[in-house]
Amino acid sequence: MKPKLSEDLKLPAGFAPLAEDPSLAITVMEALADIEQRLAEAVKQNNVLADVSSRHLLQAGGKRVRPLLTVLSALAVGELTDGVKDAAVVLELTHLATLYHDDVMDSAQMRRGAEAAHQIWGNSVAILTGDLIFARAARLMSTLGAEPVAIQAETFERLVMGQLLETTGKEDGQGALEHYLEVISGKTSSLIAACGRVGALLGGGTQEQIQHLSAYGEKVGTAFQLADDVIDVTSEHDVSGKTPGTDLREGVRTLPVLLLEKQAATDTHAAALLARIDADLSSHAALEAVVTELAAHPVAEESWEYARRWAAEGKSELASLPDTTAKKALMTFADAVVDRDF
Repeated sequence: MKPKLSEDLKLPAGFAPLAEDPSLAITVMEALADIEQRLAEAVKQNNVLADVSSRHLLQAGGKRVRPLLTVLSALAVGELTDGVKDAAVVLELTHLATLYHDDVMDSAQMRRGAEAAHQIWGNSVAILTGDLIFARAARLMSTLGAEPVAIQAETFERLVMGQLLETTGKEDGQGALEHYLEVISGKTSSLIAACGRVGALLGGGTQEQIQHLSAYGEKVGTAFQLADDVIDVTSEHDVSGKTPGTDLREGVRTLPVLLLEKQAATDTHAAALLARIDADLSSHAALEAVVTELAAHPVAEESWEYARRWAAEGKSELASLPDTTAKKALMTFADAVVDRDF
């Protein structure tokens, strides 16, 4: 007889197929609870300031998407082991560390509903806290073998390079869209790909399965960021969690604007809207006006379709995997990253 899910055991949104298999769902939820405890232990520091600053963003919450994807990747091809859970901790810590650095570079005021670390302790402490968390992640990964360590190092390199490319801009002769996707690949997709790759590796998957789950993470990670960028100009504040048009105000060229730029070469209406986007958007009224206009423009739906294609390509990577509930959950998540149903 299958166990029943208790009323207080809530499934992660976006992974609905888990409800079809209560036994697996309980295994996943218990693993996530264990991973949460391991995360808390992993960031502990003897120094009071280092301890408080290291706990700051962890305690602010988060969806723990990366640990969940690591766990599901293992279950899709093999079994859930202690090593898989430790790897899930490492990948979440790596993500967490980048947030400290990103917030300094972006001069962010808030993160996960809490004051950004650099606003409390200053830039130096925030950067060093991120470094400490990276170090803890590396130390834990070193217990899992040479290949997981190599994967983490490669992922770390791609994360840094993605941030560098975003900071320095595109190279001579490089297309704006090509550069944009290269930045996404480094800053977002690399870590999601690592979840699939390490989860499958430590779960006992074959080399072919490991490659497919890595590619799944790469493509779904790209879909995730593309959708995030479209949401910035199409959703209300309570949906996106930030002021609509933030990227526009900061002069960041994301997919809708890049597609608008292509149209502006031959379309006077697109060119006029682009000019308004490039004008002074410091006032709320000016920003709201261009956000409304861009959200209604055909490039918004074109951008959604672009994100959906990446998600579909991610799902296609799972075709050869065994037909398990874990695989179904990964398939559903690929769609959910675009629909933001999680």
